Amino acid sequence: MAARALNKLTAVEVRSVPAGKYSDGGGLWLFKREDGGGQWVLRVTVHGRRREMGLGALSSVSLKDARLAAAKWRAVSAQDVDPIKQRERERRLAARNLHVLQDIAADAFESRKAELKEDGEAGRWFSPLKLYVLPKLGRVPVSEIDQTDIRDVLAPIWHAKADTAKKALNRLGICLKHAAALGLDVDLQAVDKAKALLGKQRHKVQNVPSLPWAEVPEFYASLVDGSITHLALRLLMLTGVRSAPLRFLRLEQIADDVWTIPGDRMKGRRDATPDFRVPLSSEAQRIIRQALPLAREGFLFPSQRKGVISDATMSRLMERRQMAARPHGFRSSLRDWLAEATEAPHEVAETMLGHAVGGLVERAYRRTDFLEQRRVLLERWAAHLAGSGGNR
Repeated sequence: MAARALNKLTAVEVRSVPAGKYSDGGGLWLFKREDGGGQWVLRVTVHGRRREMGLGALSSVSLKDARLAAAKWRAVSAQDVDPIKQRERERRLAARNLHVLQDIAADAFESRKAELKEDGEAGRWFSPLKLYVLPKLGRVPVSEIDQTDIRDVLAPIWHAKADTAKKALNRLGICLKHAAALGLDVDLQAVDKAKALLGKQRHKVQNVPSLPWAEVPEFYASLVDGSITHLALRLLMLTGVRSAPLRFLRLEQIADDVWTIPGDRMKGRRDATPDFRVPLSSEAQRIIRQALPLAREGFLFPSQRKGVISDATMSRLMERRQMAARPHGFRSSLRDWLAEATEAPHEVAETMLGHAVGGLVERAYRRTDFLEQRRVLLERWAAHLAGSGGNR
């Protein structure tokens, strides 16, 4: 094709010429209307076929911008690529990558609720994102998020709230993988690169404060009002379980003097995690009987509005009493009592707290959960809490 003169028109001519078709050269045309408006059109030949491509209205696209667009699409057509189809492909790709992080995060959360135990119900999986990431990055398209964005968002809490920051980083990585699975163009290495930029955390893990086992009976004796909070705390102390299984305790989990916690309620669960049996002392059974009239929708410890008692309810009671200890710390109190006031074998004491003991092979061959040994020890522990001995 013979070279054609370019830039034939001037800005003045574009504004003043009457209705008609005017060539600027190189296939760029101005189609002027009677009302003074107009349209820029590029004519190219691809595979022996003439194509006319609209480049925008005269009111919104200047002569300069029209020439730049024409040059771009002429270059595309020179590669035997249809510029109209190529523009559509680019528009679809751009639209696909406009998905913002807050929408992707919500979709990722919904798709994982079924595997999150109570985290799915309480929304705690989503909390690190909601509190620390989405306020700044929520409206940013996921395709634009890079390691510096992530670093800048998490830097303020990286050392001060190390555990929360790690959770936020982990959740963000899951969101980016979710976006990639949806076909979006994201940098799957952004999280790892951000972690390298953030550096090693200086935060030291602090154990949950606990009461010395000798002081636990005094606190146990103070829980006397028969409320759900007092009864839940008492049963928590008596059994040594974590708060989540206790809060979600359902009536059908109790049979005679044994409470069976489903495997999917145990911390760090795996699909093959077995159910965990908790022997109930006479005192524990008495507390359960007191709580039965308060049960609702199958839960022994329901909340006042909906669902079950929250994780913070018991903690706030201890906070109001200006205690440093927290409910989870009673597990440490029980473990220290087992070590200092009994001769319980290590594997029995660890099983009392629901800990896995021994390697995979050893656990595979062990057929006992030490239920009867634990029953005796929990009766003694209950006697200690109720102030009737047990330390012998």
